[in-house]
Amino acid sequence: MKILLLLLTLLTINPAHASGGNWVQTPYEEQKVMFEFYFDDPQKIHSALYWIRSLMNPLMDDPYNQAPEFMDIVVVIHGTEIVTVAQKNYQKYKNAVERMRYYADLGVKFKVCGLAAEDYGYSVKDFYNFIDVVPSAITELSHWQQQGYALIIPTVKDKKFTVEEIR
Repeated sequence: MKILLLLLTLLTINPAHASGGNWVQTPYEEQKVMFEFYFDDPQKIHSALYWIRSLMNPLMDDPYNQAPEFMDIVVVIHGTEIVTVAQKNYQKYKNAVERMRYYADLGVKFKVCGLAAEDYGYSVKDFYNFIDVVPSAITELSHWQQQGYALIIPTVKDKKFTVEEIR
């Protein structure tokens, strides 16, 4: 019993466990990334746009200092969030639109599925000037993957707890 107690004590005061994690500076290079947005609720686009920020901001900061024009980023939109980029809905989705416009000014390309646009009753003229309408999201996703782009599909779930509640 004393040996077991001694082992438990040693394990709990082991300096390797108490020192914390390690910061690793991965040597990132130029990025070729495609985001697929396909959400069941248009409001989820707000959270999905943070995924773009999470890619771009670390690369623009030290030690990488990459200019946005060295990040080749494409966003393919083909879910309910398509309504957020229809000009008639500007007031309802103003914050998301202005964030997308900001990213577009940094070189992010936003593509909307033409089939989905048709399903929603939209034509090319219904979208903002930073939106490209493509024939199909699926063929677009395939095209960019064949060009060597990494596919990132943001998972946006309904938040059940605050950070403070689960910390």
